[in-house]
Amino acid sequence: MSNYVEKFPSEMEEKAPHHLTNTDTSGYPDEKEVIAENGNRVTVHEINVAEEAILAEGEFTEEEYKKLRRKVDMILLPLMWWCYGIQQTDKTGLGTMNLYGVQKDTGMKGNQYSLLTVIFYTAYGIFEFPSNVILQRFNMGKTLTIYMFCWGIIVLCQGFLNSWAPFMALRFLQGAFECTISPGFNLIIASWYTTREHNARALVFQSANAGWGIVVDLTMYGIAKAAEKEVGGFAAWRGIAVFLGGQTLLAAAVAWFMLGTPNEVRWLSKREKLIACARVMSNNAGTDLTGRKTWKWDQVIESFKDPVMYFQFTNAFLSSLCNGAITTFGTVINKSFGFTESQVILYGIPRSVVSVLWFVVVGYTTMKVKGTRMYFMMLSTVFPFVGLLVIALLPSDISYRWVKWGGYLMSVTFVIPLFSAWSLISSNTAGRTKRSIISSMCFIAYCTGNISGSQVMKAKDAPHYIPGTITIAACMGAEFCVIVAWRLYLVWANRRKARAVAAMELTPEEIERKGQELGAEDTTDMKNPFFVYSM
Repeated sequence: MSNYVEKFPSEMEEKAPHHLTNTDTSGYPDEKEVIAENGNRVTVHEINVAEEAILAEGEFTEEEYKKLRRKVDMILLPLMWWCYGIQQTDKTGLGTMNLYGVQKDTGMKGNQYSLLTVIFYTAYGIFEFPSNVILQRFNMGKTLTIYMFCWGIIVLCQGFLNSWAPFMALRFLQGAFECTISPGFNLIIASWYTTREHNARALVFQSANAGWGIVVDLTMYGIAKAAEKEVGGFAAWRGIAVFLGGQTLLAAAVAWFMLGTPNEVRWLSKREKLIACARVMSNNAGTDLTGRKTWKWDQVIESFKDPVMYFQFTNAFLSSLCNGAITTFGTVINKSFGFTESQVILYGIPRSVVSVLWFVVVGYTTMKVKGTRMYFMMLSTVFPFVGLLVIALLPSDISYRWVKWGGYLMSVTFVIPLFSAWSLISSNTAGRTKRSIISSMCFIAYCTGNISGSQVMKAKDAPHYIPGTITIAACMGAEFCVIVAWRLYLVWANRRKARAVAAMELTPEEIERKGQELGAEDTTDMKNPFFVYSM
């Protein structure tokens, strides 16, 4: 038997009894801490939910599974789409506010405007890890809603500022509260859906990055036109800030009653919650309660030994560098082609439409055709690589404005490698603590990349920012190479696991059962030989 198999003695033995240790009454009323046969600390409540789901899995019909999935799709996905779109427009609305005089009205000079992006992502990175720990230990739906309410108040208050310093303070707080939504939503997707469904469902809410942007762009265009008619009245950028903050507060009120994991929401019956848990047991990562109350340092160590974490980090950094540059300076660059402020908003709508359509194509195909997720990630770096070079290398002449606009349109696919990689955290990482660590590191890379992206666009290069545009094009090329290497590693890891499982000489039913049992005990993907990586 191979050395690899010898690393997993518990997988080849019958499940040993659990031994009770100290009680913990801080969570659910029936919680008691126990030690599983693999040495991991879990709770009686977690074990009961997971084991009950495993035992009941065969009792549910395929129609019941499909009915529940349809119900979740109809309730949860539209809510997450709306909330995520609001978060994206709150974050990037500063670029539109910049078109309508936010720098002039608040007395910004030099690089002070770009520092608003730096401070936002600095706070985002600082609070990413502690926020992930909070999401792990407490009610995820309620925690996300409270964070959303807080940043809604902050965005609304920005509309009443008159100087740069308080703007910096509010942007810092905004970043601190917004850091939860992307990792939180990916954890929610992982708790409701099977691995095969992760990417498509995650791309549904992530498509709001462009989809809800269309609605908001039209609204901001209307606000700007109304402000132009009242000279000396409430400035357009102030009206935009009030609108953005108001929509966030409304969404938070709705999310308070609807958002959460299977064991948190009130719109499922007891049986439906059990069906929801049974559905995801095939992911070999337990349920939404698995590992919730226990922090495991061995999983922290494993995270930093796992090459996947470094692929995730590098991919997120390169993609976010492009994101930071485009979201902060994209409207200015677009205007430099020869368009007016209002034309920049209107001509940005087709870009959002193309983005949504690409999300649909990628989401549908990856759900129907196995193993295509990372191929689409690669392809989605090629279009922006070409488009950005078109923008940078063509002469700065108004006669080329539509060609350059076409290049800018091509760059819209750059978000797919980042968003699909986030869903890979849910699909390819087992172990609650490990998932929190890798997610935190990924979003720290996201923050540092966005900060770097905002700084590659130097004030001296305005308004075309050619050196910065070439830099982010190069990042797209580098990201393509990273994704190729990442996929090759996962192929190798799966083949290694397959050889180990084959040496055990188990039946398919035994493989499925043991994989689920290890997942229910919060076993990591590297230590569970039955865990198969998705690509």
